[in-house]
This record gives sequence, structure tokens and C-alpha cells, in this order.
Amino acid sequence: MIELSLLLDSFRRNGRVNETVLAALTPADFDLSDGRGGWTIERHLRHMAGFRVGWLWNLSREHADPLLDHTQRDADGDPQWRWHDCPPAELAAAFAAGDEATVNAVQAHLDSGEPFADPWNEGAYRSHPAHFLQHTIVHDSHHRGQIMALLRLGGRTKEEMDALDDHWAIWRE
Repeated sequence: MIELSLLLDSFRRNGRVNETVLAALTPADFDLSDGRGGWTIERHLRHMAGFRVGWLWNLSREHADPLLDHTQRDADGDPQWRWHDCPPAELAAAFAAGDEATVNAVQAHLDSGEPFADPWNEGAYRSHPAHFLQHTIVHDSHHRGQIMALLRLGGRTKEEMDALDDHWAIWRE
């Protein structure tokens, strides 16, 4: 069996970086965009946090369940994500719950030996369930880069951007 402790540590560090970025944002930052039709910072963050529940809904519905509000339905009749219209300040809770559900799903499928569901028949994480953790780290990193660019475009000073870059210390522990 593959040793997962290093990957789980990386996934948890990724979560801490997300927490650091969220904590550094002001209420006005959530509305920043490139002014050319690109996403706002809030939309990037909602997409990042929603990525977990979206994939879990298809891979391991029992692990998506704690992230859903069964009293609300989307256009397809599926339960909505609990944080679909929360104030931006509550997104940290969405990330924390999504990360926990993701780790629980990966661990459960590793323990059972059963692969994730594959409703699209595309081979989603068939070689190893832990690839979902890696995919989440890469996905978050992509969007955090866009968020950092939007903060710079929004007027953050070099010193303020340097302070935000201090999150790299999390990866050097």
C-alpha cells in the first residue's frame, strides 16, 4: 500500500494556505475582478470550495452529504451546496468541511478497496483515490494564483503582496 502521510500533510498544508489567504482578504477584496469579464475573487473562492462537493457528489455521495442542504434543490433537482449563497466571510467553514469530507472519502475508499464511482465513465481517480487530493491541491493553487493577481491589480502594495506571500512558509515547515 502507498504511504499517504506525506500527501495528507500536503493536503492539510494546502488547507492552511487557503485559510491564510481568506484571513488576509478585506470585504472589498471579494468584489475585485480584472474588469474584463473575469471572475471576482469571491467567485474564485466559491468555485474552489464548491469543487470538493461537486466532485464528491459524483465520486462518493455519502461523503458529499454533510456538505449539502437537502431542503434546497438546484435546477436538476439535486440538493444544493450548503454554502451556495453564504456571506463571503463564511467560506472558510466551507473549505474546512469540504477538506474533511474529501479526506474521509479518500480514506474510506482506500480502506474498503472500492474505487470511486465513475458516473461519467472517464476513469476518475481509478488508479488511486488519493489522486483526488492531488487534483484538489493543484486546482486550489491555480485559483490562488489568479486571486493573488487580482489583489495586485486591485491596488495591493508590494509590501502587502510580500506579506501575503508569507504563506509559503507553510510549505517549508
